[in-house]
Amino acid sequence: MIVGLIAAIALMFGLDGDMVNGNTIGRWLHLFFGVLWIGLLYYLNFVQVPLMPTIPDELKPAVGKHIAPKVLFYFRWAALLTVVTGLYVAWVSGWVHQAMTLQSGYTLIGVGMWIAIVMAANVWFIIWPNQKKVLGIVEATADQKASAGKIAMMASRTNVLLSLPMFYTMVNANMG
Repeated sequence: MIVGLIAAIALMFGLDGDMVNGNTIGRWLHLFFGVLWIGLLYYLNFVQVPLMPTIPDELKPAVGKHIAPKVLFYFRWAALLTVVTGLYVAWVSGWVHQAMTLQSGYTLIGVGMWIAIVMAANVWFIIWPNQKKVLGIVEATADQKASAGKIAMMASRTNVLLSLPMFYTMVNANMG
């Protein structure tokens, strides 16, 4: 990771140094955190969760006590930092108000921003509080854990569904 970061900085300042500013760095960070967030969302929904029933019972505590908490740490902070850096880029570029209020010419990017905000809210206010119960980070009965798992799963699957239109808006908005 450190070597990759050094390579990115070298490219930014070596090849394109005269064009590096808060906007370009913000865009790069927005992309980095966004890839981390959505990559972990897809990992959780397409790999970890579907494989849990096939993992031998004696190995499941390793996932619940070691892997899942770390994944969820990076997942929730990447969600927040994706939104923050996206808002920063819109602000530095001078169109945050137009996008957030879905004004003409900024509707597509604005819809994408609102979808991302909803998705991040799902992460912080629905998925994470319920996953803390499932993982035993906070006390919960067996019934509460089962219910929390279903709620977290539905919110996570909702985010997978929302990610596709969000990607469309982000890729096709032409904000310069």
